[in-house]
Amino acid sequence: MEYIKNKILSTPIFLLGAVGLLFGGVIIYILVRIFTLQNQIEVLSQELNGTRTELSLNTNKLSKNVTDLTNQTTGLSKTLNNTQQNIDAVKSQVGGVEQSVGAIGGAVGNLQKLAQVDPQILKKYSKVYFLNDNYLPAGLTQIAPEYLYTENRSEQFMSQSWPFLKNLLDAAKRDDVTLYVKSGYRSYKEQKSLKSAYTMMYGAGTANSFSAEQGYSEHQLGTTLDFITTGLGGNLNGFDTTLAYQWLLTNGYRFGFVLSYPKGNNYYIYEPWHWRFVGVKLATYLYDNKLNFYDLDQRQIDTYLVNVFD
Repeated sequence: MEYIKNKILSTPIFLLGAVGLLFGGVIIYILVRIFTLQNQIEVLSQELNGTRTELSLNTNKLSKNVTDLTNQTTGLSKTLNNTQQNIDAVKSQVGGVEQSVGAIGGAVGNLQKLAQVDPQILKKYSKVYFLNDNYLPAGLTQIAPEYLYTENRSEQFMSQSWPFLKNLLDAAKRDDVTLYVKSGYRSYKEQKSLKSAYTMMYGAGTANSFSAEQGYSEHQLGTTLDFITTGLGGNLNGFDTTLAYQWLLTNGYRFGFVLSYPKGNNYYIYEPWHWRFVGVKLATYLYDNKLNFYDLDQRQIDTYLVNVFD
């Protein structure tokens, strides 16, 4: 009985000891955990510091790389600008060379064209320049009978000028204008015979007013002709009263033809039928400026020689 009593009395002490041991174990566990966590925190803190240091280093390196790249970009931009300037300079030089080559090529081309043009065809021959008895145009073409007033006659025109004359006559026909060629090329010998006949018929003074001496006639060039139309009985007088003449005044320049001796000229009487081929460019200049061929200085006329068949 005493034994049981003692057991009962000793149980709380046992329990108290057990609880104490348990509590102590918990405390120790908590302390161990705290210590462990502190170690982990310290390790993480060290790692964080290391990461910050590395990030700082990387940031510095990146900043340096950005600076270097910026400097390189600036240098490259300067290089590109210098290169572009060099390219522009080269282009300018090439352009200058091309212009020089073009100018030289143009000059050579003009010389080649001039070499194929009779230098006499734009001379002012009426009482100014002289064509000797041996002069012949470079080439002559027979004018087709349908363009002649008298179909059984043989009339010629300079071959290089013939396409312009044909185009003129065809254009007049399309406009319902009757226009024919009365006479074309005339040789030195033919002009001499004609002038002699006129002199005998009208006297030297009168003949000189409308007929050129041999060697001074535009007809010998092969680029000059007398036009005629119907209704005049085959005569040239009265041609300026016709529709054909008015059409020539309005359109002749478009085909390179000009009236040689208009009213008031200093060479011969007014000859509305007498037209000369001088090239479209010169004829247009004269038409636009209301000038006559013989009003121009010969040096100015000669500048149109290279374009006479353009």
